[in-house]
Amino acid sequence: MLNEVLLAGDRRSDVAFADEPRSDWRPPAPAAAPSADAVTLLRDAILSKLAYVIGRSPATARDRDWFAATAFALRDRVMDACLASATPPVPQKRVHYLSLEFLIGRLLSDMMGNLGLTETARAALAQLGVDLDAIAGAEPDAALGNGGLGRLAACFMESMASLAIPAYGYGIRYDHGLFRQVIENGVQREVPETWLAEGNPWEFERPDSACCVGFGGEVSMTVLPDGAIRRVWRPAEIVRAVPYDTPVIGWGAKHVNVLRLWQARAPEPIDLARFNGGDHVGAMAERDRAEAISRVLYPSDGTPAGQELRLRQEFFFTSASLQDLVRRHIAERGDLRTLPDHAAIQLNDTHPAIAVPELMRLLVDEHGLSWDDAWHVTTHTLGYTNHTLMPEALETWPVELMERLLPRHMQIIYLINWMHLEQLSKHGTVGAGQLAAVSLIDEMHGKRVRMGHLAFLGARRVNGVSALHTELMRQTVFAPLHALDTDKIVNKTNGITFRRWFHNANPGLTKLAVEAVGARVLDDPTALEGLARLAEDAGFQERYAAVRRERKQALARVVKERTGIVIDPAALFDVQIKRIHEYKRQLLNILETVALYQAILAEPDRDWPARVKLFAGKAAPSYHQAKLIIRLACDVAERVNADPTVAGRLKVAFVPNYSVSLAEAIIPAADLSEQISTAGLEASGTGNMKLALNGALTIGTLDGANIEIKEHVGDENIFIFGLTAAGVRATKAEPGYASRAIAASPRLEAALDLIATGGFSAGEPGRYRPLVDEVSGEDRYLLTADFDDYWRAQREVDAAWRRPRTWWRSAILNTARTAWFSSDRTMREYAEEIWRVKVA
Repeated sequence: MLNEVLLAGDRRSDVAFADEPRSDWRPPAPAAAPSADAVTLLRDAILSKLAYVIGRSPATARDRDWFAATAFALRDRVMDACLASATPPVPQKRVHYLSLEFLIGRLLSDMMGNLGLTETARAALAQLGVDLDAIAGAEPDAALGNGGLGRLAACFMESMASLAIPAYGYGIRYDHGLFRQVIENGVQREVPETWLAEGNPWEFERPDSACCVGFGGEVSMTVLPDGAIRRVWRPAEIVRAVPYDTPVIGWGAKHVNVLRLWQARAPEPIDLARFNGGDHVGAMAERDRAEAISRVLYPSDGTPAGQELRLRQEFFFTSASLQDLVRRHIAERGDLRTLPDHAAIQLNDTHPAIAVPELMRLLVDEHGLSWDDAWHVTTHTLGYTNHTLMPEALETWPVELMERLLPRHMQIIYLINWMHLEQLSKHGTVGAGQLAAVSLIDEMHGKRVRMGHLAFLGARRVNGVSALHTELMRQTVFAPLHALDTDKIVNKTNGITFRRWFHNANPGLTKLAVEAVGARVLDDPTALEGLARLAEDAGFQERYAAVRRERKQALARVVKERTGIVIDPAALFDVQIKRIHEYKRQLLNILETVALYQAILAEPDRDWPARVKLFAGKAAPSYHQAKLIIRLACDVAERVNADPTVAGRLKVAFVPNYSVSLAEAIIPAADLSEQISTAGLEASGTGNMKLALNGALTIGTLDGANIEIKEHVGDENIFIFGLTAAGVRATKAEPGYASRAIAASPRLEAALDLIATGGFSAGEPGRYRPLVDEVSGEDRYLLTADFDDYWRAQREVDAAWRRPRTWWRSAILNTARTAWFSSDRTMREYAEEIWRVKVA
């Protein structure tokens, strides 16, 4: 199987590197060009795929055809190596990573880079008159995620392969994934993302490994010959789960893992009797119902039908994944009681929390284990990563829905809960209120199953994703459960794969790092620390700034293509790119933008540094406030950009349809990284790490991983403002804090007044009243409390930008000191402390 084989194909040649950086460094001689034989072999392979798989000639091939032909040729390199070993060794232990999202983005650069074939492919295509960069742009983004959660899963899969940790990633093969965002007159419109319209050359369909997932029906009891009673679930509906495997190649092509995504299909494609009876539409109803499960990522759950579909999605991929790994374990090891010794199952957030009762069902009902043995196996195999402290994101499901859709699982949940509470009651250490707090059933809101509690109880370890987030988990959402087992919650701060977010996204800066520190930076992110010795070297600063200028010029072209807005690459690029949500406080950034606009109008002769405010991100389709924030950003951009008084000093742009590939264009060009969430609400963040790695200076609150970034890059190389998490709690306890803060800040009051009176919506003066009312009233995310300090920090940014040598020193130190945030480090910690898997 793919993830047990060490590739024996092309290897990157060893390159000598300097042990220590030098302030008098000189670029080394150019690396050896790829061999003519290697180029010829790959060229011929691409031509063969173009003809016999794509069915095109070079004369008629489009960029998309050349991309697919190149992808198939590279995929063959992987399979040749995998199939060369007839009997791959069975690993001692595998990781099974369950995630509803895998935001993998485009894969061509990853595949070429990790195979060591980027320049070979460039040369091979050049001989055919084809530009590699052009065909790479023809690859669609795999729209399988919404933001940080899905991108983290993708980074973790790449790092596990690079560290040779045997692993399967499990998720859903969404036909359309997350929507494609179109901005029309400032309004977000969602249209289907057709990433599979022309197929996916990276994947292999595996119909022989399909399994069946049940829904609804009834549970009966049967008496076995030995007198034991067994529950039998007879589902009313069966859906086939068909896997599609994508190889995940590690750095240097030393190891390959598998991303297995499930597609939902009906057992029968059509009800032929109904079709022949004239009901042509009704004959397809069961197929449509089944296939809806894998149709769209995150369908709106604003209706009962939407809630049911969301639960069906979560159970579908979780059940299929558990069936798959149990079947594999039996084939390889036999006894399911040894599952914890050979398998680790990681639940990425609460979406796969249904794994707890489903694994129990498989072990007890399907494979005959006793309840006690099954509970031991479950609680020693599962791990749970929590990604949020926000109650609305900690999923709960109505008991009525669970009983109707998953009747056997509801029985198991009741039994787990009864045994859990009974054990606590016997000890006499908890009262009725405490029992209610730790119960799996929330009785206060119409009887709902607490999926976070369920995951917590069923996992051996529960981890947060930053130091602050983990401590707040212990103090807030899981405090009652933490009190019962103080060793269960551990911290594993998130990380990012440097192969994607440095090597591939910023090849110019990577080349500069190799020239300055040595090729070891390609294998070992900690080697970047050597750049710190060059942070004040004028020559290195000049080269570093030159790389940045190139990336900013490239981003300026992208912004013009997507928005029509012309931005100056010499200006400070102030960037906020992430999911649009009130707690991430894009609105705070817009308020400061409006205040800055007003300040420039008031003092047009002042020496204002040129600044470009860039926003990008998607709002959930039913999230009205978030969509209104997008519209406000667009309206502010329209007025500011058209005002000749601020020309050359302030530009604003909202870049539509944020994606991995757009992030790869923005991040290497950003000067300032906006990480301004309300303290205590951002679990970690990974965009903050990517931007800091590429030299952007962070302006942010003491929230999530910002705290650890500050510790690593140094206080003088980051701009911190605002309340701490403790300060947020204290301020929220003070009635009327928002009105007092506005009254004390003429600048904030003026900005809110301009927005409220139609300054950016002349034809509809009340358009932004809901936003202004929220900020002026409840202000749940404390924009008013942090605004003045945010303004202060932004003016510190202005002052630093005016001192180029100081700025570039800080930027270089950000790149040098963020090596700790590599996902390789994160995966080593998971492997050693949670999964108990050996890392080579």
